[in-house]
Formats: sequence, C-alpha cells, structure tokens
Amino acid sequence: MFSHNRRKLLQASGAILAAGAMSSPLRAQTAAPRVVVIGGGFAGATVAKYVRLWNPKIQVTLIEPNPNHVSCILSNLVMTGALGMTDITLRYDNLRTKYGVNIVADRAVAIDPVGRKVSTQNGSQIAYDKLVLAPGIDFDAVPGLNSAVLPHAWQAGPQTLALKAQLQAVPSGGSFVMSIPLAPYRCPPGPYERACLIADSLLRNRRAGKVIVLDANPDVVAEAHTFHTAFSTTYAGVIEYHPSTEVTSVDWANKTINTNWGPIRADAANIIPRQKAGKLVAAAGLLGSAPGARWASVNPLSYESTLVPNVHVIGDSQGTGQPKSGHMANAQAKVCADALVRYFAGEAPDPAPMTNSACYSPITSKTASWLTVVFGYDAASGLMKPVPNTLAEAPTPTSGHYEDMFGWAKNLFADSFS
Repeated sequence: MFSHNRRKLLQASGAILAAGAMSSPLRAQTAAPRVVVIGGGFAGATVAKYVRLWNPKIQVTLIEPNPNHVSCILSNLVMTGALGMTDITLRYDNLRTKYGVNIVADRAVAIDPVGRKVSTQNGSQIAYDKLVLAPGIDFDAVPGLNSAVLPHAWQAGPQTLALKAQLQAVPSGGSFVMSIPLAPYRCPPGPYERACLIADSLLRNRRAGKVIVLDANPDVVAEAHTFHTAFSTTYAGVIEYHPSTEVTSVDWANKTINTNWGPIRADAANIIPRQKAGKLVAAAGLLGSAPGARWASVNPLSYESTLVPNVHVIGDSQGTGQPKSGHMANAQAKVCADALVRYFAGEAPDPAPMTNSACYSPITSKTASWLTVVFGYDAASGLMKPVPNTLAEAPTPTSGHYEDMFGWAKNLFADSFS
C-alpha cells in the first residue's frame, strides 16, 4: 500500500514515517472511510490535502470558520510594510476543487469521542472514523492586557495590521516594548525577528528610539548567535535585551508594563502572552490531568492522542518535543496523513518517523538568516528529538538569504494549499 512515490515525497520533506501504536488497523471497511479535520492552517490544510492525494477513496471534511488562512510566516514583513496582506493570505479553493476536500465554513465547538461526532457552532453534527485536530494555539490571560488595544499579532490577520499601526505611531525617540513568552511557543525565532524588524523600521524612518525586549526565557531561544549579534552590533543603542524578564500585568492607561523586575514605561507595546494548545484540545480531554499540562499528549508515530482513541493532534497543539512552526506543521501533517491512509488499508504506520524544521528570519529590510534541524523518533522517551549533527544555521545574515526566504515560503504555501 505504501507506494514508492509516497516514500520519496516523505523522504524529500524530511518525514520518513513511523510505525507503532495507533488504534488497531482497520481490517474491514464497508463504507468510504471518513476523516474530519478541524483547523485550516498549515497542519490542517496539509493533512486534508495529502490524505486525499494518497487515497482519494477516503472522504475528508475540513471544518474552518475563516474563508482564507492568513499565514504567520512573513507576517512581520506586513507589519513593516514590505508586504501586503494579500501576500500572506492563502485560499482553500484548491483543496476543494483539485483534491475533493469538503470544506465546511463553520466552527467546531465540541467533540463526542464515543459517538465519533463533531458539533459545530451552526448546529451541525459531523461524523468521523478518524478525527484530526489542528486548532493552533491559545493564550494565557495577562492581567490588564487587552489584545484589541495592544495586539499580540501571534495569530496573523487583523492583529497584524493593528500592530503595524502601533509601530507607525511610535514618536521620534520613543520606546517600543515587546515581550517574549516562556517557551515553547509558536515560531521560536519569531519574536526576536520581530524585534529586529521593529528596530530596522524605526531607523529607516528616522524615528530612532528604543526597542526594549523583555524575554521570559533565560536566553534567546533560537539562533542565539545571530540575534545576540544583531542586538549588539546592527542595532546597538536601539535594542535593549532583558532575559528572564516576565510581564506580570499591563496598565496601558498609564503606558506602563509591569514585570518581575519592576515597571517599564512605553510609547507602544507588543505583549505576546504565554501559549498553550487550542481550546478544543483542552475541552476534549486531550491534555491529561497532569498539573500545568499545556499540550496534547500524542504518539508521534501517528499523532493519535494517547488519551482518546481515533483523535489525532498535529501542529502547534501537539506536545512531542518538536518546534511549533508552519514548516514543522506541514511535516507532521504528512506523517499523520500517511498513518491514516495505512490505517484504513489495515496496515500499521512506519516505525521510525523523521521530520524537518526549517525557517528564515529577516534581520533587516534586506538581509535574513536561516535555521534547519531534523527530528527523529526516540523510542525510549516516546518523543521526537533532534538528530545529531543536523542542526544548521546561517553563518551570517545576507541579502541572498533574504531572497531565498520568499522562494522557501512560496514552496511551503503551495505544498500546503495548492
């Protein structure tokens, strides 16, 4: 059942798949199998596409309330004005017309794992044989923070434009405070990239002031050398980096950000709250009962929940030790799609999954860096761990990397949505 072409594609994408524990393979299927996917981001769109591509006999329904997906990838360039919203807006048309995915424009509100049904906001009940959750992230509340006033813009869309307006409103010589939450969070290099682009924008528009970065982590989480160099050289005197600094509350009426070290005044701010699995994941009981559990416990061989059978979780909500990013979501979705196709054929998944995380980070308006690492399944821990000697970073940001970034994003967009 596992075709040579499918193996080649997965190997090329860094996702040589895994076998192991999943609900017992289906030995007899009389009606067409039904896969329901909740969430139309990179994870959800990719799994819907590839299940249909690899077995068109499987019925796939994608439940997503938004008419398009707005990509977080490249969204910081919308904030600076280098790109427009149309450049990061991805349509679902091809999933429907080219691959036969049934798109339901609705919001999933509840899951019945016993009856295998999804309830939607409009009152529909959609039955499934296998359910894939790809709801993205949710945020902790920060006392006093109103994200409609101070947008986090960690979900691209209207908040991206609101953050752009915040940046444009910074007065000459003013201060822009941004916070970075405790890891893990969506897109590890993303906040540091954003700090650099905010500083770059202020300098290019002759409004040089201060960009004060409050990092709840003890050090830069990703591409530490690249970003420390940018902070201390490219943006020396502009970016102030404060590690182990957590936002405790916001008093925006007085333009004050309160931290564990004391209050900081700001003319503009971008407070990114701590993150956790999407609401539906928690509501469905997929986090378990461990105190402080934030991410779904899944088996990386198929991304099936370890707590609720026939429910799979991919993308930012899963807790397998892998980074939370669009590129990684795409890779996980292919692993999951292959496992589902095998399941309905009465086969077990492959035994040794590998995925690849790769991303580009613009450092200035003309240069970018990149990062890549391969993850492999670790049977002892049941997690995905970096494969030795696969972590690589750009030695220095260059204009060539900046141009390559757009080709990388274009290919990723097409692989998930076209």
